[in-house]
Amino acid sequence: MTLEHVDESDNGHDEPHGKDVASRLNWLRAGVLGANDGIVSTAGIVVGVAGATAQLSAIMTAGIAGLAAGAMSMAVGEYVSVSTQRDTEHALLEKERRELRETPDEELAELTQLYADKGLSPELAHQVAVQLTEHDALAAHAEVELKIDPDNLTSPTHAALASFISFTVGALLPLLAIALPPAGGRVAVTVVAVVLALALTGVISARLGGANRQKAVWRNVVGGLVAMAVTYGIGALVGVAV
Repeated sequence: MTLEHVDESDNGHDEPHGKDVASRLNWLRAGVLGANDGIVSTAGIVVGVAGATAQLSAIMTAGIAGLAAGAMSMAVGEYVSVSTQRDTEHALLEKERRELRETPDEELAELTQLYADKGLSPELAHQVAVQLTEHDALAAHAEVELKIDPDNLTSPTHAALASFISFTVGALLPLLAIALPPAGGRVAVTVVAVVLALALTGVISARLGGANRQKAVWRNVVGGLVAMAVTYGIGALVGVAV
């Protein structure tokens, strides 16, 4: 628990800290993953249809329909998921408010113990608990006990909109890649564009998560190539059969 603010710029440390930074990183990571889904799913659709027919109108119709359905599905899924999470957080916060009203002494003892469990001496833990309770008891308990920031709950609408936009942006790349080249080079250009885009999202996601970049890139690229190969093969078989 930080009891006083330290100006990092005076120490030569300019890296960001705090819950706001973690929240922004989570949003950015979700955006990258949404874009990745848009790239892979839409590329699979347009390449699959291209395996069945050379008609650009059919390919674009399927791709645009896939973009719309995928973006809406992502948005609705994210809205439902975050709404459920937010409802749970509201219920937990309301329970904590009630306990603070009805049993304040027990709640103070509980907060003291939580800080003691983090390594503070019993005396310092009690002092910290008392000061934070006097300042904002609910926020203190929510942070340490519930791991929730009452003033920064995730918005279902924002989450849904972010998912919708990121998926759409990702899906536009394979749509453009399949639409712009001549008929003979559509699939090849789309595969190259998708591989490059997936490599980029792999690098970004690895950097955000502190993971190995090479593994993340290979995982993204191989997954995308497998998806396109499978759908192209299915499309080719269906095209011959029909």
